[in-house]
Amino acid sequence: MPRIAVTDGMDQRAIQSLRDAGHDVTEQHFTREELLEGALANFDAVVVRSATKMREDVIAKSPNLTFIGRGGVGVDNIDIAAASEAGIVVCNTPRSSTHSVVELTIGHLLASCRHIPRGDRGLRQGIWEKKELKGTELSGKRLGFIGFGRIAQGVSTVASALGMECHAYDPYLPDDIARQFGCTLHQEVDAIFRMCTHITIHCNLTEETHHLVNETRLDTMPGIGADGVECGNHIVNCARGGIVDEDAILSALESGKLTSAALDVFEIEPPSDNPLLQHPAFHGTPHIGAATAEAQFRIGQEMITLLTDHFAGERPHSALN
Repeated sequence: MPRIAVTDGMDQRAIQSLRDAGHDVTEQHFTREELLEGALANFDAVVVRSATKMREDVIAKSPNLTFIGRGGVGVDNIDIAAASEAGIVVCNTPRSSTHSVVELTIGHLLASCRHIPRGDRGLRQGIWEKKELKGTELSGKRLGFIGFGRIAQGVSTVASALGMECHAYDPYLPDDIARQFGCTLHQEVDAIFRMCTHITIHCNLTEETHHLVNETRLDTMPGIGADGVECGNHIVNCARGGIVDEDAILSALESGKLTSAALDVFEIEPPSDNPLLQHPAFHGTPHIGAATAEAQFRIGQEMITLLTDHFAGERPHSALN
């Protein structure tokens, strides 16, 4: 009977299905100290989200693991090289949360340009800022994508329907895929910042992308839309914390170079003492891109398939190593 640890939560229907199939499933979150003391030593598989960090030292203390499943897309909390060395297959659920993150990204774009968070905060304090909160439309503006995978492609479909002109930087994407979505693909990331007043992040966190959004690049953003409207500059990140230099974002908000910034992910989570949280032109959410009932159900069902295939001796469809 395979033993499976679910450390960061999973849809209860999926957990029950695994138990009904004869798996021994334990739902428990472990601290890093507990992980280093061998909390996973007797488990055959572990299912994590973003909170549990499966680093090399934790993997070394988990000798029986043969499977690490990431409920979601990003796997920067998993040392894939160390897992491969230990003979552990690493899988994620890349399709299950796509639509949820697409909708949250569009929500942040709309909230930024129409001052929805600031308007709400003012109303709660008895402040009626009707004249002060003149926004701008997304229609007629250039939206730049850093990374153009499934989520970005979904965002571009909605953005195009809203009348936006889409541009992308993704060095791993064939040009014909971008064209299928009516998006112009650029060979240099700096071109996105020079051209686009609205930028959304959809890449993985790597050494290459760490602080890719920085002060130098923010300074080149145009502030004037393709339609000639002074719409300011806007950044949205629903991908991974650390891709955006949060100090640079704060500085650009304070100088007025950035009109708004919206983050669902942070370099340090939770961001309890982050000064961005006090800036009126910033709004954020607590890493909830995949936090919908629909996405969690799909993630759970996909994880069942991955685990079932793995324990049947088959290679799971989303294996990353």
